[in-house]
Amino acid sequence: MRLAVTLMVRDEADIVGPVIDNLIAQGADAIIVTDNGSVDGTTEILESYGDRIDLRHDPVQRKQQFSVVTGMARDAATVHGADWVINADADEFWLPKAGGATVRDVLSEMPVSLRTFPVEVIDMIGDPAARGTGLQRLTLQDRRPVERMNALGIHAHATADAVHIGSPDIEVAQGNHFVNLERQGEVPAELALEVLHFPWRSWEQFEGKVEKSGRAYASNPDLQPSPNHHGMREYRRYLNGLLFAYYVLRHPDAAEVEAAVADGTLVRDLRVAEAFESPVADVPLDGAELASARRWAPSIARLEIEQRQAQAAADARTAELLGYIDEGKQRIDGLLEDVQAVEAREARLYEEIDHLRSRKVVRWSDAVVRLRPGR
Repeated sequence: MRLAVTLMVRDEADIVGPVIDNLIAQGADAIIVTDNGSVDGTTEILESYGDRIDLRHDPVQRKQQFSVVTGMARDAATVHGADWVINADADEFWLPKAGGATVRDVLSEMPVSLRTFPVEVIDMIGDPAARGTGLQRLTLQDRRPVERMNALGIHAHATADAVHIGSPDIEVAQGNHFVNLERQGEVPAELALEVLHFPWRSWEQFEGKVEKSGRAYASNPDLQPSPNHHGMREYRRYLNGLLFAYYVLRHPDAAEVEAAVADGTLVRDLRVAEAFESPVADVPLDGAELASARRWAPSIARLEIEQRQAQAAADARTAELLGYIDEGKQRIDGLLEDVQAVEAREARLYEEIDHLRSRKVVRWSDAVVRLRPGR
């Protein structure tokens, strides 16, 4: 069995090294990486792996993830002979859920008849920081209820990633969450995988990622993400000067950590923290700024929720009114069809009348001829 992993990265110098080290440790036979024009040292880190990775460069920054990842995934099958392919992100640590074995060991036993299957992605959180990778700081699996996530400005927990068999015709959807294969069965519990995801490592990293991602989407008119797409919502917050509040808000304070750990909605997980050093040391946030954000960020989040609810209500009312308008148009169209039908029947009647009149004139003419003298 051969396992290939694809990565598309841009300015992930604070974490990409440990991520690749983990993929190597998990038994990846081929790691295909496309560097999307990094300028923060990511390129140099990738080059340091030499022939242990298949390094490519695509400096165009128009959020063309679909085409780039699809190309890498196809090459995983045709160039690297992969039986299984993982399309990962640069802030993800793939691990066996049961522990003990490597990802490669698990996939060696996975029935290829499944064709594809989802893998749960779990966000890792902890204390916020101004700067730093935070692998030793972000040690809590975030399993809080969706209602709590909504209050933090998060639409939902992360969407599962899709693992798939090697295929020269594979298509990987934007985001790596779906492919053009249908799952054929369920994953045996003992072969389950999971992904520990580190999307909010520091304020410096988070702000930069949101700004770059938003501009990349804006520069590509062919992509039309939903207004509720997490990247676009974060970018609007960035443009409105509210992103810092949301960064702080989604990291629980000490009281929430204590309560959530007790009820199991935050789960301590030290596997990454104990296996890898953080390339960038943590720098704490300014205490006064952090305290201020903790005070007013919840109000900002509530206001946004109320605005979204009001907008949703307005959209629903607009849709309802448009429905009435469409119904009225349909009734008018029906009446017009009825009028046209009546006019058509009327025209046919007049034709029949004219025809009958013509026949009467003919009969009268014949009678006159018969009565004429000499006939």
